[in-house]
Amino acid sequence: QVQLVESGGGMVQTGGSLRLSCAASGRTFSIYATAWFRQAPGKEREFVGRITRTAGITNYADSLKGRFTISRDNAKNTVYLQMNSLQPEDTAVYYCAAIPSDTNSYNYWGQGTQVTVSS
Repeated sequence: QVQLVESGGGMVQTGGSLRLSCAASGRTFSIYATAWFRQAPGKEREFVGRITRTAGITNYADSLKGRFTISRDNAKNTVYLQMNSLQPEDTAVYYCAAIPSDTNSYNYWGQGTQVTVSS
C-alpha cells in the first residue's frame, strides 16, 4: 500500500504562484509515476501532469505547459507541483495519484488540497 498526502494549497491572487507537495509513504519503491490531477466545481477531473519516479521523466497537459512544473525529491518521497502565473480558472482541488510499477492505473490517491485564485 501507498499513502499520499498533499499540502501547500491555499488562496492566491491572479498572477501569483503556489507550490504543492505530495508526500508518499508505505511501499514507495513500488511507485512507477506520480501524477497531479485537478477538479474544479462542476467540472470533470483533469490531468495536470506526471513524473516518473526513477528517471524523472515528465509530461504535462498541453494547456498547462510552461506555467506548471512537476519535480521530485526521492530522498523525501515527495513530488512537487510548482504553479506560476495562476489564473482564476486554475481554482480547483488538486490531487496527486500514484501508479504502481505492476499496473497501468492510478491505484493510490491523496485527499486533495484546495487552490483558490482570486481575481
